[in-house]
Amino acid sequence: MFYKLKKFFKEEMAIPILAVAHTADKKIRGLADICKTNFFGYDVKKIAIVIKSGVFRPAARMGAQDRIVFAKRLAILIKSGVSIITALDILKKQASSGGPRRIIGYLHDSVEKGQTLSKAMENYKNIFGHFGISIVLVGETSGTLTQNLHYMADETKKKQELKRAIVSALIYPAFIAVATIGIVIMLTVYVFPKILPIFSSFKAELPWSTKALIAASNAARHYWMYYLAGFFALAAIWGLLSRADAVRRVGNRMLLRIPLLGQMFRSYYIANFTRTFSLLLKSEIGIVQTLKITGDTIGGAAYKQSFENIAAGVIRGEAVAKNMEKDKLLFPPLVSQMVSVGEMTGNLGSSLMYLSEMYEDEMNNTAKNLATSIEPVLMIFMGVLVGFIAMSIITPIYGITQSLRQ
Repeated sequence: MFYKLKKFFKEEMAIPILAVAHTADKKIRGLADICKTNFFGYDVKKIAIVIKSGVFRPAARMGAQDRIVFAKRLAILIKSGVSIITALDILKKQASSGGPRRIIGYLHDSVEKGQTLSKAMENYKNIFGHFGISIVLVGETSGTLTQNLHYMADETKKKQELKRAIVSALIYPAFIAVATIGIVIMLTVYVFPKILPIFSSFKAELPWSTKALIAASNAARHYWMYYLAGFFALAAIWGLLSRADAVRRVGNRMLLRIPLLGQMFRSYYIANFTRTFSLLLKSEIGIVQTLKITGDTIGGAAYKQSFENIAAGVIRGEAVAKNMEKDKLLFPPLVSQMVSVGEMTGNLGSSLMYLSEMYEDEMNNTAKNLATSIEPVLMIFMGVLVGFIAMSIITPIYGITQSLRQ
């Protein structure tokens, strides 16, 4: 039994689980005193309940494509009249890899023991997200689970496509930047030091560019460990600061202000939240809950705070569009105007879906133009930097050869 537990839990967690397991079947009430303390930071009472239920939550991952296939196939099976338990068992057997198979197996076991599908999915909130769990919950209570599973699959697919467009647009600039840094390091650290003795053997005055390159080369060769330590220290500090909501919000807003790049990310966020907002409204989730779920799933810290403020305004009786108008950086005038029209006509879901399609096209166009726009700038920067190093090496050599001829 201990070996089986180690497959899913750390060893230090398996020890108290195993200890409780021996007494759980005999007398759960007798664990009351034990439950007042924790073993290795784990609540024994909760562990006993898990053991009693017989359902363990395995640690596993499930990619976007696997989630799309899962939602689509589950919707088709349920629509065909197959029970959820049987459908999950079929999907578990059809899973392409171990991660999805373990997750679907856990959902199957939980539903088989009386839990709802949405309740079981809550244990994998990091995978299914607030949107997926909420839309499945509404589907279960309203009898529209098949339709809502299709919504979940469509939402996941659209987000995956938008992320791929963003990544594709940034790959080329990142490649050029890395190549430039690599060439500069190679010339400064490896090539230039081999030529440096030639300059030292002559007493000629060196140009300022060569002196600067010598200083940079010496610093890179003799103090590289300090620069590397400084880089990791800054990365660690940034990692800690980025956990703070205030820092993340400021960083999110700064990103949106960058020319061209900010426009692309703004279109990405708007296309995301308008589609999510629209699908949640179609699923008949309350407007306040919809705003909170949208803020949690959009991914931008600034947008999350803004949606919390909008939800608070709606509770006070204010319109969604009125609160959006207060932050034109996150919500351009067109967005607030279309939302206002949707609220007045009662077709807010349709207006949001129209905005989603429009901003999705805008983001794709911006992503395609990004490489074209940035390429000349990067090439010029790379040419100037490498040209500066080359001239710093060639100029003194040319001066030395001229003095030798004389």
